[in-house]
Amino acid sequence: MDWTLPFSHWRRFSCLDTPRASSRVCSQLSSLSLKLSAPLPAFISASQLGVYKAFVDNYKVALETAEKCSQSNNQFQKISEELKVKGPKDSKDSHTSVTMEALLYKPIDRVTRSTLVLHDLLKHTPVDHPDYPLLQDALRISQNFLSSINEDIDPRRTAVTTPKGETRQLVKDGFLVEVSESSRKLRHVFLFTDVLLCAKLKKASAGKHQQYDCKWYIPLADLVFPSPEESEASPQVHPFPDHELEDMKMKISALKSEIQKEKANKGQSRAIERLKKKMFENEFLLLLNSPTIPFRIHNRNGKSYLFLLSSDYERSEWREAIQKLQKKDLQAFVLSSVELQVLTGSCFKLRTVHNIPVTSNKDDDESPGLYGFLHVIVHSAKGFKQSANLYCTLEVDSFGYFVSKAKTRVFRDTAEPKWDEEFEIELEGSQSLRILCYEKCYDKTKVNKDNNEIVDKIMGKGQIQLDPQTVETKNWHTDVIEMNGIKVEFSMKFTSRDMSLKRTPSKKQTGVFGVKISVVTKRERSKVPYIVRQCVEEVEKRGIEEVGIYRISGVATDIQALKAVFDANNKDILLMLSDMDINAIAGTLKLYFRELPEPLLTDRLYPAFMEGIALSDPAAKENCMMHLLRSLPDPNLITFLFLLEHLKRVAEKEPINKMSLHNLATVFGPTLLRPSEVESKAHVTSAADIWSHDVMAQVQVLLYYLQHPPISFAELKRNTLYFSTDV
Repeated sequence: MDWTLPFSHWRRFSCLDTPRASSRVCSQLSSLSLKLSAPLPAFISASQLGVYKAFVDNYKVALETAEKCSQSNNQFQKISEELKVKGPKDSKDSHTSVTMEALLYKPIDRVTRSTLVLHDLLKHTPVDHPDYPLLQDALRISQNFLSSINEDIDPRRTAVTTPKGETRQLVKDGFLVEVSESSRKLRHVFLFTDVLLCAKLKKASAGKHQQYDCKWYIPLADLVFPSPEESEASPQVHPFPDHELEDMKMKISALKSEIQKEKANKGQSRAIERLKKKMFENEFLLLLNSPTIPFRIHNRNGKSYLFLLSSDYERSEWREAIQKLQKKDLQAFVLSSVELQVLTGSCFKLRTVHNIPVTSNKDDDESPGLYGFLHVIVHSAKGFKQSANLYCTLEVDSFGYFVSKAKTRVFRDTAEPKWDEEFEIELEGSQSLRILCYEKCYDKTKVNKDNNEIVDKIMGKGQIQLDPQTVETKNWHTDVIEMNGIKVEFSMKFTSRDMSLKRTPSKKQTGVFGVKISVVTKRERSKVPYIVRQCVEEVEKRGIEEVGIYRISGVATDIQALKAVFDANNKDILLMLSDMDINAIAGTLKLYFRELPEPLLTDRLYPAFMEGIALSDPAAKENCMMHLLRSLPDPNLITFLFLLEHLKRVAEKEPINKMSLHNLATVFGPTLLRPSEVESKAHVTSAADIWSHDVMAQVQVLLYYLQHPPISFAELKRNTLYFSTDV
């Protein structure tokens, strides 16, 4: 590495701490010449990293010193604004001009780049190559070094000086969906210490850097949040149709599968890029249209803005970050066109979130996430300042956005709740688990007009990464999430999707779980198993308006208790059902179908269902799908039709329970219809492939029957139209 100016000179310059010192370096600055070549940290020996860190640690002092020198000496300021540096070897110009600030920042900027270079080198180096272990060590050292300085770098690189000489820092940024002119627009929102700025990323012209176009800004002194009651006058948010979201998911899964096939067959890079482009388009649409949680902000001057978020977690994060800054003594202001241009121009350099959060933006070797079932026990919480009615919700990410999956019971009037409740959460390529702690509100006047729900107060929230190495063990892993002084203790373990396909028939034929449905109905002398009838009846009696019924997990210990009672045919079943949490009853019904020795729609017919749903001709599909139902054993068919009508009645209450036919098909499809262990091993190579190859089709099969006009068992049996199951 050929630096014309020795590194020690940089350290010496960065130690200048008085304006008087500027006169001693003006002559040096006027002839300053540097050759900027490879990233510094990648090519410094490990023993010299300490020296480099000293430069990084002194970066802020260096900037402040340069600023002081510029203010006290016009010659210094003039030179520091246009330093001559040697251009690259292949450049037409032998010299180019940069500012002192840019020159000081150059080595800082290259810390991350060097790590990425090593990352790419390792990715394209064969495992058996002699350099592979050396690159691993180099990457480890580089990443450790990077993590040790990251916290110091961030606040320094996010500082912007306003024309008045005040320091404005970027606190938070990210992509949000804004509802503007009755349509959804993806925006990049920047929260500075005194202003919230909403921008759109411009399409870059050839040879030009990308820039942001400011759509609007609000000084934090003028920003207010509307109360739930004030939202009544605002435009109502209409959710995007579920079936269109499901179609997007299906397309994304199919494209992922095609990309993997192309890579396995060493297909052309152009074909892969074309598929990736299509996948990005569908992921972008899903990201744009899936959020439903409103986040409204007002300007005191009267203008209102509406964002849609996928989770209460994000809404709370943005609200808390803004309110924290508003505690300071802020003044209202108006940015001139020049000031606004400068601020917007700085966004590209300062942003911390660089890419739209879609999987097509990720590297090929990044974790695809976990597919299967996450078992979580929420034990207890401490740190509350006073007694309250407390509960927790669990969220996991799926297709780039977060979905609420479980909710503990409300622990009343306590500062130390002890839930000890276990949940089973299905993961679909998930990488993060979130826990949110709420105080339950029973005041019916505090209703959010956007979703007609009483607003509960978030007491704390936390998130952890689902590291496969940590999670994928047979033993429970206990951890603590700290949130705003509150500590929530929980345990978790993971069961992969391929393991969940393994069915263990019950050794006791006297129970109902794990026993063939034909055996149960014959023993009970019933057409539909007693457990199915009782659970359905209870859900329709008091759970049909429960938000997220069948999607929100019930407490695992309650479900196991119900399982034991049904298996033992206990006389107290009805009494126990009437007292049990409705989500546990819904969970018991799902567990019954999942633990059948073979799925309700049978192993034998599974391939035919997969082929039938893929038919493009409506008449052929109708004939095939109806014939497949007739091919089911009578106990299976009657039970399936009974469940079908129940799920349709649940979906009729969608405005209240938020469970559409599509939601219900997503919950029950993979439970009622899934491949046998032999078939899944023959067709797929990984848990992710199981999802992309089969699960979406399973959902579509159930959805087909849910959207079909009422199907009568008698009519099916009377119809003598034969259609081969060998589609």
